[in-house]
Amino acid sequence: MIRYELLKSILPIIRDHLVVCNIGAPSQELYALDDQETNFYMLGTMGLCSSIGFGLALAQEKTVIAIDGDGSVLTNLATLSTIGNHQADNFILLIVDNGSYGSTGDQPTYTSGRTSLAKVAAACGCENTASVPAENVGEVLREAIAMRRQSVIIAECQSGNVDVPVIDLDPVNIIERFKTQIQDI
Repeated sequence: MIRYELLKSILPIIRDHLVVCNIGAPSQELYALDDQETNFYMLGTMGLCSSIGFGLALAQEKTVIAIDGDGSVLTNLATLSTIGNHQADNFILLIVDNGSYGSTGDQPTYTSGRTSLAKVAAACGCENTASVPAENVGEVLREAIAMRRQSVIIAECQSGNVDVPVIDLDPVNIIERFKTQIQDI
C-alpha cells in the first residue's frame, strides 16, 4: 500500500477532525482525495508539520491529527522530544513511513536502513507509540481517537506517488478557512 491508498483508506476516520498535512505530495494527495476546510495543507516548511499540529493541539480541545512523513520527521527530530515531554491527549501524530523522500524523487531515508522512528519516539518519551503496516492504520487510528490519548502511529507503507494536481488554493485562503474551523476555541 502506498501513501495515497493509505490516505484514501483513512478519510472517513479523519474527516471530522483537524488535520495538519505534510508538505508536497502528501498534502496534494489529501487535497485531491477529499478537500476539507478542517485540513491545513502545508505548502512549505519541511519538518514542521508535527510541530504545528502539536502546538495546535496544545492550544485548543479538538482532536488534531498531524500527517507527517518519515523524511520530514527526520529533518526535525527535536519535535519528538517536545511531544514526548508534554501531554496533549487530543493529539495524534501519524507518520507515513515509506522509507523515502516521496516529494522529491523517492530518495531513501534512513528509515529504509537501520533507523526506527518507533524506537526514537519511545526514547523521546512518547509513551503511546505503535508501528503498524499501512493496512492496519485505520483500526489503530480509530482506537487512538476513541481513547483520547496522545499517540504516535508509524504507518509502514511502500514508496510511491500518485500524479495529482498541485493545490490550487492560495496559502492565505488555506489558513483563513482553517481558522474558521477553530474559532470557537
